[in-house]
Amino acid sequence: MFKRYLVAMVACFAAISASAQVGTAVKEGAKATAETAKQGAEATKGAVTGEPTSTVAKAKSKVHKAKARQHGKNAKAAAKNAVN
Repeated sequence: MFKRYLVAMVACFAAISASAQVGTAVKEGAKATAETAKQGAEATKGAVTGEPTSTVAKAKSKVHKAKARQHGKNAKAAAKNAVN
């Protein structure tokens, strides 16, 4: 979880130095950070609640994890394109 956040932040900082892809990298990095936070909230909710609600929260957590991963990849690609 921290690794994705770090990658997103590095991608954001790298993109800031290049003017072409700043908007895309920052936006994707922010989305990755938001999805990671949502994942943590859903995972915590799933650990504390009863069975039916727990299953739903865990499923939502997996969705947020997948979205965060994709946004992190998009931010990394945008930063790479900005440097090249």
